[in-house]
Amino acid sequence: MRSAFLPFPGPYLRLVRVGRHDVAISNPDRVVFPRIGVTKGDLVEYYVDVADCALPHLRRRPFHMVRYRSGVEGDLFHQKRVPPKHPEYVAEQVVRFPSGHSTVFAVVDNAAALAWVINLGCIELHTWHSRVEDIERPDYLLIDLDPTTDGQWPYVREIALVVRDVLDELGLASYPKTSGSTGLHVLAPIKPELGFPEVRRLAKAIAQEVERRVGDQRIATTTWRVADRVGVFVDYGQNARDRTIAAAYSIRPKRDARASAPLRWDEVADAEPERFTLLTMRERVAEVGDLTAGMWRRRRSLAPLFEQLGLDPPDPDRLDTRSWHSALEPWV
Repeated sequence: MRSAFLPFPGPYLRLVRVGRHDVAISNPDRVVFPRIGVTKGDLVEYYVDVADCALPHLRRRPFHMVRYRSGVEGDLFHQKRVPPKHPEYVAEQVVRFPSGHSTVFAVVDNAAALAWVINLGCIELHTWHSRVEDIERPDYLLIDLDPTTDGQWPYVREIALVVRDVLDELGLASYPKTSGSTGLHVLAPIKPELGFPEVRRLAKAIAQEVERRVGDQRIATTTWRVADRVGVFVDYGQNARDRTIAAAYSIRPKRDARASAPLRWDEVADAEPERFTLLTMRERVAEVGDLTAGMWRRRRSLAPLFEQLGLDPPDPDRLDTRSWHSALEPWV
């Protein structure tokens, strides 16, 4: 999908035509990534261009805003609540929290809504693991490979292939992507049948099996206490309620405008995350297509897999959001 900036009086506001809508972009010439000279207008255009690939990962999910009003070298703030004055093409969803409070999230279902949130200063695309039709049941399981120290990217690639093997044996389709930072995400689409605590419980068992197969905690670890980690953290904790990751095709707030890039499994062993940026991703998509196409048609039930991993059967009714946080390991 291509966008087109339209003439508009005044140097600080332009309209961009996105589908049937004209989206107002303020300060389009403001530099967001000073190192490479990328402006807010460039960022909007990138997201509109890759919208057909990115939107399947965003649709019907609460969108968590991380806003950088002055670019990547300025301050940021988190915003869950959608601004009260928003266009009709930006959907909304009320989500209640264990504290008793509720928040109205934006839901980005179309390219115009995507351009609108980027205009607010969002650089990254952060969404929940569940969709609004069944907000308490995620529709993917995530293993997040997170280096503990610099120089561990070769370990990340090695561990990712072990994750693939474990998921293959469980009959789960798996989709790797660079995180856009220093790590790698492996997503497995699942049927939204179980609550976050149960999905997280299974993800923990998968992560521990990966750790066991690697056989060296200096390479792969599930150790929760940060101070005790040495190897790459095989993180299963992101499968909890209200956690978000940067979605596929998201740009990250790194100096080189790095992207969270889907990979083929045969690319993982040699992948270098710095190759995937705002400046290269459109060419990559033109070359390899959307490597996540059809992903959401490959959801599988997790319920039969608990026994395979030596776990008690899942409780499909374990949806008590008042106690979701108590299932998390302490940080001390």
